[in-house]
Amino acid sequence: MKARKVGYWISTVIVALLILSGGVAQVTLQNAEGFKQLGYPVHFMVLLGIWKLLGGVALLVPRFPRVKEWAYAGIFIDFSGAAVTAAACGSGAGHIIAPIVCTAILCASWALRPESRTLGTLFPARA
Repeated sequence: MKARKVGYWISTVIVALLILSGGVAQVTLQNAEGFKQLGYPVHFMVLLGIWKLLGGVALLVPRFPRVKEWAYAGIFIDFSGAAVTAAACGSGAGHIIAPIVCTAILCASWALRPESRTLGTLFPARA
């Protein structure tokens, strides 16, 4: 049980740091030129950055399991969308593999989360 808790917190802190740092970078318009090269407007960069900041905080604060579920879903969409966008734009392999690895770490955080951070059982046993 202790290993599960350690795994949860390590994966969750990694994801939170990634998503929070990305949110700060996007809200402050760092690398706006690179974002435009991917075909996205700059105003979308700021909006995405704000949602990343909110999602990173949601993963770390206690309680609010429904908000956490939405945060996990949004971050999953962000990471997987980053991989698809990089592939569609012909970016290097690192720009495609990195968000896939981030998605795997996010999935580990979701799978290892304690009962207090869940809405219930994913597949409840039938009587």
